[in-house]
Amino acid sequence: MSEFRLSSFGRRYSGHTGILDLMTDLSSPPADPWAPYCMLGGGNPAIIPELAAAWEGGLRALVDGDGFARLVGAYDSQIGPLGFRRAIAERFAEDYGWALTERNVAVVNGSQTAAFYLINMFSGAFPDGRRRKILLPVVPEYIGYADQGLDPDCFSARRPSIQMLGERSFKYRVDFGSLEADDSIGAICVSRPTNPTGNVLTDEEVRALAAIAGARGIPLILDNAYGLPFPGIIFSDARPVWNEDIVLCMSLSKIGLPALRTGIVIAREELIEALSATSAIVSLATGSLGPAVSEPLLRSGELSRLSREVVGPYYRAKSRRALEIAEEALGDLPWAAHASEGAIFLWLWFKDLPVPSRELYLRLKSRNVVVLPGEGFFYGLEGDWAHSRECVRLNYSGPEELFARGLRIMAEELRDIYSA
Repeated sequence: MSEFRLSSFGRRYSGHTGILDLMTDLSSPPADPWAPYCMLGGGNPAIIPELAAAWEGGLRALVDGDGFARLVGAYDSQIGPLGFRRAIAERFAEDYGWALTERNVAVVNGSQTAAFYLINMFSGAFPDGRRRKILLPVVPEYIGYADQGLDPDCFSARRPSIQMLGERSFKYRVDFGSLEADDSIGAICVSRPTNPTGNVLTDEEVRALAAIAGARGIPLILDNAYGLPFPGIIFSDARPVWNEDIVLCMSLSKIGLPALRTGIVIAREELIEALSATSAIVSLATGSLGPAVSEPLLRSGELSRLSREVVGPYYRAKSRRALEIAEEALGDLPWAAHASEGAIFLWLWFKDLPVPSRELYLRLKSRNVVVLPGEGFFYGLEGDWAHSRECVRLNYSGPEELFARGLRIMAEELRDIYSA
């Protein structure tokens, strides 16, 4: 049987990628089925009882109501249900004074899909003959962006400055001195809190990036998948920021609905119209269930309350305990953790690691411990940076005993590596 010939698109998007590794690890069986499986990779949120009860109640109300057949038996809009989009606009207008209507809101099938649309709208070939890139003002940045561009060379990244906050703590900061958005840049993109590090740009830094973007007539794409007001996994003093130079991307995944694939985009009206046209071509329609189950909680303010009073405090406590476990397990090894300001990850830096972090990942995987190696988060940079091979990302949202076991096994492997 002859092999099918794939197009350039087919070869590119069927090849090996970091995000493919991440998703494959989430669904693959452990190396040793008889030993505990420490899944510290991926981005699955915790199942928080109070939050799960709220979603279960919402789903039961939908199923018991007379509109369920229409909900699942008819196509919704290519840009999301009108009532849900109005609820988003009204909630943000009421809580933050933003001048929004439903025409500023799009719903897409997951924020990963939104990123694909936006990255390709603002990078690659332009009608004026130029090729433009997406500027990442600070890396490491979300691994799921790395292979989104139809143009494989669509990112231009900047190294951060590294501020040591103590022997075991550090923070990446945007180096505004090296940040030039010239005519080769089509958009600026950053996540807040940052996946993978938990870094939270200050309100002033976001406004500074938006000002740079506005001066060039390009958007600042702000990925708010872990941010405010929902799911509210931010531990620093920050507020939601939006203006017409910002494209704000949100999600229902980390508030407890990752399987319902509901991404939200807030932007100026003409961009929402462009997303609507694109979504009709690629997806035909958006899924209805995520908006339907969350709209009542959104309108009542309960979604914001759960984020503020339940989700945020839950992960803040998990973050503190994860750092304590790391200190207990890693001891006097040459390590430091990025300041945990949000998201659900611990980002560890092993200084002068003798092997690439991907080798550490493979060694751990053979022992039923899954983490994410750091290399895949440093795309778009010019030149080599040894630091990019010295870091790993750990998800601390799962059971504490498995997180602790994984850290102990990691410490054993690291001691072997450093002593070899």
